[in-house]
Amino acid sequence: MLNDSFRYQNGELTCDGVPLREIAAAQGTPTYVYSANRLIQNAQRLQQAFAPLGATLHYSLKANNNLAIIRLLAGLGLGMDAVSAGEIYRAQQAGVDPSHIVFAGVGKTREELTYALQVGVGWFNVESHSELQLLNQLAEELKKRPSVALRLNPDVQAKTHHHIATGHFGAKFGMSADTIAHILAHRHETPYLNIHGLHVHIGSQLGDVDETVEAVRRAQQLAALYPDLRTLNIGGGFPVRYVENDEYPQPEHFAEALAPVLNGWQVMMEPGRSIVADAGVLLVSVLYLKDQARQHFAITDGSMTELIRPALYEAVHPILPMKNAPVSQEMIVVGPVCESTDVLNRGAMLPTLQAGDLLAVMLAGAYGMVMA
Repeated sequence: MLNDSFRYQNGELTCDGVPLREIAAAQGTPTYVYSANRLIQNAQRLQQAFAPLGATLHYSLKANNNLAIIRLLAGLGLGMDAVSAGEIYRAQQAGVDPSHIVFAGVGKTREELTYALQVGVGWFNVESHSELQLLNQLAEELKKRPSVALRLNPDVQAKTHHHIATGHFGAKFGMSADTIAHILAHRHETPYLNIHGLHVHIGSQLGDVDETVEAVRRAQQLAALYPDLRTLNIGGGFPVRYVENDEYPQPEHFAEALAPVLNGWQVMMEPGRSIVADAGVLLVSVLYLKDQARQHFAITDGSMTELIRPALYEAVHPILPMKNAPVSQEMIVVGPVCESTDVLNRGAMLPTLQAGDLLAVMLAGAYGMVMA
């Protein structure tokens, strides 16, 4: 899965024109490499697609919280979406104004809420009635009045891997429509909170635009009685093609479908994977080769401790050699961890290898180093 930034030039795999073997020689392996040019292309594509909606983009730090990446995206005008006090801190270290940070997450601690209030985070996406009550109490103590969006669980089953579907009633995320309706009808009980938004996010790697539209409509139905409730955070989840035969709707398809529905609304978004996934690779070195039970194994110094997605989700990341050579065999590329799940790719089509060769695990920019 090559692109404008990661491609073969003069037979060598490069990142923005720099041979990846040179980076590996300087830094060692395993190591992550990111393309600034690809990050800019991806971010600007989303900005352009959702410009007709006037959408405000907040990059989802849980996808990749590398400081250089945060600085780059902030420089493009993106805010940040954080799910921990640590991510809020990293965003600030990268120069992000706290008022441009959205604090989300289903399990915010008292200490994290206090910290977020103290630094002046722009929005809180609240996931439960009890969290709302705690936030109101802390806001009173600190003499703050933060902006709050209530996260709706719309009970929409997204067409995606079951581990990353978040908008159905079997998931821990958000609140039911009945709970949110009760909160909205009793906003006077939380006088230290400015509740003027709703949040809905049904999952990652979304395979159907209609499910997102339906989730948005259900949120709008809740807001219908309240003219001051016109901010809607639609989350992210825009999919990325990890293998050639993946078929997913493009960001433009989501934007086109949502434009007539969201006319007149203040729209916020939290993309992550769609910005960084194909802007990063993991470089690994082959340690040993062996044949066993009619299978060909390449044992590398990269493992599930660097990239857990294949073990956790059975995710497939293409693996490419440094030299653009003809494919000769299907190989199982594994790491050195004492777990049978420590597999980077079970069916990598590769040329003849030898110990010491370098490989690039592609599309490793999202949920890679951040989960290591």
